[in-house]
Amino acid sequence: MANALPIPKILLVDDDPDIIELLEYNLQKEGFEIKSALDGIQAVEVAKAFKPDLILLDVMMPRQDGIETARQLRLIPEFKEVYILFLTARAEEYTEVAAFDVGADDYIVKPIKPRALVSRIKAMFRREAQQIESDEKIEIGQLVINRTNYSVLNDGNPLVMPKKEFELLSFLAKHPNKVFNRDELLEKVWGTDVYVVERTVDVHIRKLREKIPEHYIKTLKGVGYMFTLEA
Repeated sequence: MANALPIPKILLVDDDPDIIELLEYNLQKEGFEIKSALDGIQAVEVAKAFKPDLILLDVMMPRQDGIETARQLRLIPEFKEVYILFLTARAEEYTEVAAFDVGADDYIVKPIKPRALVSRIKAMFRREAQQIESDEKIEIGQLVINRTNYSVLNDGNPLVMPKKEFELLSFLAKHPNKVFNRDELLEKVWGTDVYVVERTVDVHIRKLREKIPEHYIKTLKGVGYMFTLEA
């Protein structure tokens, strides 16, 4: 989360007031603090003032869609680690890939029962708490991966890395020279309660290779990916 708060803050962004009202009711019942916005432009402004720990975004909205909104939010330093979840009727794979490409943590296709959505959100915060408790620091070559503050240094230079990219890199680096297929990485990094396509792993690997030396992540065709210690 962007800050350690006893009551997590959630920003709901959807152009349908009925959906906002339904989600707001169910999430407030579970103790979350809620703000809402009806389009992407308003969402960015509300987020700056509200400083949410999680943003739930629709894709199709007036004035500015959810993909562009997520892209803009990830460019703001204080939102690079905030959870961004898409809740949308758009089920096609290319839209889902586009969402993860701009830094989404989860992509949920409507309709979803409010209780199931609440459970998934709670699961994300539970994993967050478990990760914060870990004081591990992984140092491999010129890379320093610090799980206490979600930071990565490459040859002393800090890297800007969305949460799922960080978690994927951290997981692979903790298991060097071991090959993981896409299904295993989806389960270990995204969890069994999050439903995303295998292509999502490829997108995140590509993003990591743009930031760290390529030799660290090796592709074994037809098998999967491996973090290697060899240059």
